[in-house]
Amino acid sequence: MFNFKQWLVLLVCSLVIMKTEGLFVNITYVRNAVAKGAVCLDGSPPAYHLDRGSGTGVNSWLIQLEGGGWCNNVTNCLSRMHTRLGSSKKMVENLAFSAILSNKKQYNPDFYNWNRVKVRYCDGSSFTGDVQAVNPATNLHFRGARIWLAVMQELLAKGMRNAENAVLSGCSAGGLASLMHCDSFRALLPMGSRVKCLSDAGFFLNTRDVSGVQYIKQYFQDVVTLHGSAKNLPRSCTSRLTPAMCFFPQYVARQIRTPLFILNAAYDSWQIKNILAPRAADPYGKWQSCQLDIKNCHPSQLKVMQDFRLEFLSAVISLGRSSSRGMFIDSCYTHCQTETQTSWFWQDSPILNRTTIAKAVGDWVYDRTLFQKIDCPYPCNPTCHHRVFTPLDAPPI
Repeated sequence: MFNFKQWLVLLVCSLVIMKTEGLFVNITYVRNAVAKGAVCLDGSPPAYHLDRGSGTGVNSWLIQLEGGGWCNNVTNCLSRMHTRLGSSKKMVENLAFSAILSNKKQYNPDFYNWNRVKVRYCDGSSFTGDVQAVNPATNLHFRGARIWLAVMQELLAKGMRNAENAVLSGCSAGGLASLMHCDSFRALLPMGSRVKCLSDAGFFLNTRDVSGVQYIKQYFQDVVTLHGSAKNLPRSCTSRLTPAMCFFPQYVARQIRTPLFILNAAYDSWQIKNILAPRAADPYGKWQSCQLDIKNCHPSQLKVMQDFRLEFLSAVISLGRSSSRGMFIDSCYTHCQTETQTSWFWQDSPILNRTTIAKAVGDWVYDRTLFQKIDCPYPCNPTCHHRVFTPLDAPPI
């Protein structure tokens, strides 16, 4: 049973969602992409949602790439192709736009009147795959890179080719995609336009799990091999390292020429659950309670998580200083902070240096202030919104 405080929090969150998600945007299917082989896992056309800009934002574009993990083998991809993450047939017709996609100035002060686009994710490879052959027994299509290009070409035709400002953003697997495609996105747009990229919760760390195994490295290797991603990963990385290593931002981001903003929780809840302590490394479920709520973690588990934070910060700092790279690394136990109104821009949003995420990103996009801040260790930041999960929250991979 919920106590009164939990009930009140749920009520407030519900009211916030109802108040800020008043905008629902129709889906657009890129039907001509099918002839190019640019299709979801099940062969259905790719899709996106576009809300047109107005006033001063009529020639500014914000592209938000949807997240949702990956599939690394045929079995996983077959399961995925029967969901919205593998088929546009399973996607909702009308999608709520809020937080960074909101059309209300009080909830999204810098991007509310831009052309805002949500690109749906249905390929399972962060828009990197391209395998020509289709096994008739499974009918699986691995065409993420073709989807990326087909959707971008359609948006260019709809006015993005005249963009004065353009931001490629994304959350989780979409955050990884925004980083991977950052320079190629810039190459599509006019020379005079201001183009930048925002990776939200997309900085996945190459590290060992609690059992000492390099689980995520092998997982990404399987993704890259299955989807034929190698040829579509940044060549600045694949010319030096194996393709699987180039699925990790720590080996890619330094070479990105387009201005990049890295937004990430140092205790990213998805990474704690799936990279640091995945089920394979925790057969007896000793980490389950800790993963559901960071307040349940034992001191020994917190020590492991503090070490993970230090390794994460080392990877970010090793990218080197750049006058064009923004950074907001907070110490919240959460995942994806641009898509939730309470974390993006609200009265009690997480802050660093007295600055909300929305203000830090907006100032950086408009060249008002370069924001590069790293939070102190947990539990030092009282403004954090720590996610509390239920036992039914299954990891997406």
